[in-house]
Amino acid sequence: MDKEVISTERRANVSVTDIKASPGPWHRVLIILLVVAIAGTVGTLGYVMTTSKVGERFTQFYILGPEGKAEDYPRQIVLGQSASVILGIANHERQPTSYRVEIMIDGEKVGTLGPIVLAQEEEWKKKISLTPTKIAPRQKVEFWLYKGQEEEVWLKTHLWVDVNAEG
Repeated sequence: MDKEVISTERRANVSVTDIKASPGPWHRVLIILLVVAIAGTVGTLGYVMTTSKVGERFTQFYILGPEGKAEDYPRQIVLGQSASVILGIANHERQPTSYRVEIMIDGEKVGTLGPIVLAQEEEWKKKISLTPTKIAPRQKVEFWLYKGQEEEVWLKTHLWVDVNAEG
């Protein structure tokens, strides 16, 4: 194959220059806004992570029937006999906590439990025998929970029983 030599005069003159986008007046403003938005997001995230507390502080205080279920609570008790329930406390206070329980039947204090010291997320359950001392319908059996050394009742729960002379 023969190569043809092209003279310099016949060659096309093409000049390649770098094409640069010249930043307009908005370019600098947009960069500043982007930097401010990123800094604000990082600052907000840091604040939320250091000040927010995960979860809520609370104590669960409950009564279960004798089989450990939220059913079959004693409704009728014969005078001189006892009935039982399961009393439960669960500590979600995010720290070890001490509790005590007072048991009342128809306004009369019949027992005290405690101190009961529970670690965070620890649960305590105990079978409690109830023995009323008088015949009467609809006697209120109350369980009062005290937290720490406080004298004011923290939580209450109750059930109603009829106390009869015979079953």
